[in-house]
Amino acid sequence: MTSQYSEIYQSWQDDPEEFWAIAAKEIDWYEPAKKIFNPSANVYGEWFEGALCNTCYNCVDRHVDGVRADQPALIYDSPITGAKKTYTYRQLKDEVVALAAVLKDRGVEKGDRVIIYMPMAPEASFAMLACARLGAVHSVVFGGFAAAELATRIDDAEPKVIISASCGIEPGRIIAYKPLLDEAIELSSRKPTSTIILQREQLPCDMIDGRDFDYAAETRKAIVEGREIACTPVAATDPLYILYTSGTTGQPKGVIRDNGGHMVALKWTMSAFYGVAPGEVWWAASDVGWVVGHSYITYGPLLHGATSILFEGKPVGTPDAGTFWRIISEHKVVALFTAPTAFRAIKKEDPEGKLIKDYDLSNFRTLFLAGERADPDTIQWAERHLKKPVIDHWWQTETGWPIAGNPAGLGFLPVKYGSPCVPMPGYHMEVLSDDGAPLERNELGNIVIKMPLPPGCLPSLWHADDRFREAYLTEFPGYYQTADAGYMDEDGYLFIMARTDDIINVAGHRLSTGGMEEVVAAHPDIAECAVVGIADKLKGQLPAGFFILNSGVTRDVAEIEKEVIALVRQKIGPVAAFKIAIPVARLPKTRSGKILRGTIQKIADGEAYKVPATIDDPAILDEITEVLKARGIC
Repeated sequence: MTSQYSEIYQSWQDDPEEFWAIAAKEIDWYEPAKKIFNPSANVYGEWFEGALCNTCYNCVDRHVDGVRADQPALIYDSPITGAKKTYTYRQLKDEVVALAAVLKDRGVEKGDRVIIYMPMAPEASFAMLACARLGAVHSVVFGGFAAAELATRIDDAEPKVIISASCGIEPGRIIAYKPLLDEAIELSSRKPTSTIILQREQLPCDMIDGRDFDYAAETRKAIVEGREIACTPVAATDPLYILYTSGTTGQPKGVIRDNGGHMVALKWTMSAFYGVAPGEVWWAASDVGWVVGHSYITYGPLLHGATSILFEGKPVGTPDAGTFWRIISEHKVVALFTAPTAFRAIKKEDPEGKLIKDYDLSNFRTLFLAGERADPDTIQWAERHLKKPVIDHWWQTETGWPIAGNPAGLGFLPVKYGSPCVPMPGYHMEVLSDDGAPLERNELGNIVIKMPLPPGCLPSLWHADDRFREAYLTEFPGYYQTADAGYMDEDGYLFIMARTDDIINVAGHRLSTGGMEEVVAAHPDIAECAVVGIADKLKGQLPAGFFILNSGVTRDVAEIEKEVIALVRQKIGPVAAFKIAIPVARLPKTRSGKILRGTIQKIADGEAYKVPATIDDPAILDEITEVLKARGIC
């Protein structure tokens, strides 16, 4: 189909308030907005001022009251435990209402906070929706976070109740959550009044009398009693949730998401951007602890009346690199959203894509990648083997939905490898120099969004308006600072090259480590890589490349190193001074798959560092240290 993107984007530019007023008609309101946007409210303005709504009603009740009561809403698939379960919208409502009753009995009311510290079980989504039903504010903390990290979030959010589980399950290991939760509560100065614990058969836990309540027993009792808990109307501008993201000071930043603008933006993206119709099966292969899990496992697809997959597994090892294809085939998934790192892991284990041929992917239409830069080699590998469109797109925890991408629902635009494509309606993008001057097309600089931010983006940080201004709005007045570096080409396509911290200075030349990574990743024997800048007395910084080989590669690694160095010199030039290419078994990553480049850099420079709370396996840092010591680098 011919793309409608230009027409739609222009309609937003011509009248932003009218654009979002039309989008808001897709949401059911108790009271419509008195003002679509009030620029004088809050830090930078508020969307849908005066409107009353409830997010749980829009995700659940209206579908039960309509034509989707018996349509699958949530499909839980856990290759780790072997468990599978489908919940219709009617069954989803029963579960959510029961948990809302349990929370209400524990004293949770409108505006109260509830921390959700859960594994990838359906009860995690039930908990989010139950909070929304009561008008409470949930804060999901990734299951298995260290006790000290959880304690800081307890102290900041001051939850009345914490919902957790006895354990989380990873390939080859069980993580006991309850001891971490107990320690976090002990460390915190703001104690919850009670906790609700989901006992998992893989590792049940002991309960503390008077504080801990059994999730299954309490919700079952509410169902037997026929408890009815109506949705609580809240202001569109009231907070729906707090999601903590890492702060540069070590104190996490509590990103707020409001109710009204969040619903309007997510509902719009499901059709216009992702091209999914109500009733179709959609899969975001993420975790509920991350923003993708909030936006596109729980809220977006359910607002849209689609069926959402909740997957407890990994792209490889559960049991093999064909797991994704099995899920897509078995559940008739039309679109998948995952991180590039997942596909790099699949590509490493099955470089020829042989396992794809074992499954029927006839219903599958589109693959969406986001979370970190999608290198062209990974995109092209997926295109070649899936024979479907592969769409890179870019957004942040703070925005809650795509800033830029190739909108499947509006009709695809031509693909430019290395670019997440064009800005979405709501986002006026510019590229500025460090002193705030606009840059020409194709010039590398700071990517910023002209204020105001669109509906669905953070209105502020939890109880920290000044910190919000300082972190995002101060450096470039009138703009939101994305902290990403890149450029915009002559066709308006954005190229996100690196975080601004990853732009390195080599003998006075500002160079993007992301551009070098693209070149290294294009080597046929390399599955994944990271490039960081390390300190050098002569040039200031030198790029160092770390790479992982594809499975089955038997060539001399020293030869591959030489080829990588030559490739970077050929594609980027001698100016890159790229002379360090190091094979490693693994790269340190967060649990969401982002490579911890900053930590690698600190190790290489011999600087003190704190083990990131989100790291998947801290042992990898020791492996990197040993490799660097062997090279005489640290």
